[in-house]
Amino acid sequence: MLEATSDNVEQYKKSWWYNFRSKNTGGLRLTEEGLNFISTTAEIKTYKVDFPKDFGITPQVLVWLDNFIDSPYYISKRYMIVLKERAAFELYLFSGDIKKFGYAKALNKRLNQESTDT
Repeated sequence: MLEATSDNVEQYKKSWWYNFRSKNTGGLRLTEEGLNFISTTAEIKTYKVDFPKDFGITPQVLVWLDNFIDSPYYISKRYMIVLKERAAFELYLFSGDIKKFGYAKALNKRLNQESTDT
C-alpha cells in the first residue's frame, strides 16, 4: 500500500488527477493512471455507466461533471466510471445522458437558491 506522505501526494496528484489545483468543490476527474491505481492496487469498487450511442462530450458536460459529481470519476468517449454508488444510480436514472443529468442538477440548484432567497 502507498503511504500518504507529502512527497507521494506531490508525485501522484499530477498523474492521477486531470485538475489538481486547490478549490472547495469539484476537480475529481481521474486520469487513466489514477483509475488503474484505484481499481487494481487500492481495489476500490467502481461503477461503469455507458453513454447513449449518439452522446457527445462537450465543455458544458465537463463543467457539470466537475460541479455535480462529488466522488472521483473517470470519463471516456463511450462510458464513465464513478466510485460512488449514489452517483452511478443517478446517472443510470438518466440512462447515462450527462446532459439531461446536468440540466436537472442545475435546475434543482437554481430552484433551491430561489426558494431560500424568498
